[in-house]
Amino acid sequence: MTERALAFACRGAWLYGILSLPQAATAARRGVLIVVGGPQYRAGSHRQFTLLARDLAAAGIPAMRFDYRGMGDSEGDLQTFDNVDEDLRAAIDRFMSEVPGMTEVVLWGLCDGASAAALYAPQDARVAGLVLLNPWVRTEEGAARATIKHYYKDRLFDPRLWNKIKKGEFDVKASVSSLWDNVGKAFSPNRGAGDGDGGEGAPLPERMHGALTGFHGRVLVVLSGADLTAQEFADLSSRPGAWQKLLGAPRFTRQQIDKADHTFSRRPWQDQVSNWTRDWLRSW
Repeated sequence: MTERALAFACRGAWLYGILSLPQAATAARRGVLIVVGGPQYRAGSHRQFTLLARDLAAAGIPAMRFDYRGMGDSEGDLQTFDNVDEDLRAAIDRFMSEVPGMTEVVLWGLCDGASAAALYAPQDARVAGLVLLNPWVRTEEGAARATIKHYYKDRLFDPRLWNKIKKGEFDVKASVSSLWDNVGKAFSPNRGAGDGDGGEGAPLPERMHGALTGFHGRVLVVLSGADLTAQEFADLSSRPGAWQKLLGAPRFTRQQIDKADHTFSRRPWQDQVSNWTRDWLRSW
């Protein structure tokens, strides 16, 4: 496995990345482009992206990780996750030029990096697959429902809560106020169910649903069991309707690590994600 730094242009700004190549890179037809989430840069939390890229390269799969405009070392103004289409296209262009035998790429992203990848994928025929870790589909209503369903339930069975109550260290007034605020958001009328057409201006879940419907490649979804962002996506996708039908299609694969946090901070969790990614890529 070898690595080298890359620089490439996007709308007048220089973007910087790292390419991880297997020994037989010219024989690889598919590579993985790792899409950062914000605020994040190409190494990833706990060096997850670095370790993933090297693991893939050691398995014969070229991998590239980069900073889009305004992130890490790259130039330009900071971009929101839903405004990095040109950055992704420029990165794919450079990635494929560096590995001439490669004909398709898989986009791999965590949180809003996963959402950025999903929103971009239908626009580029070179994208053959997506790996989405804890995809960001945040709405006020969705976050409130996930908090009520998962956080408060787990909190009731947490010995630390009852120790605080026993010692008089628990702020009942603030907690009740927070719960009431979440209940109000969770059950307010909203357009965030995610079953619409995903047009411009639609809530993020609808835009994500529209993008994943328009993308016809394979998708691996990996969720953390101890993360509210993941639970918001899981709750949305488990409701009867368009989301459930979409994710039930054979081209979707879903995995979960029950105890993992949002960034898969422990090495065994990172290794599991890497193994799932590698095995999934080899399965098709």
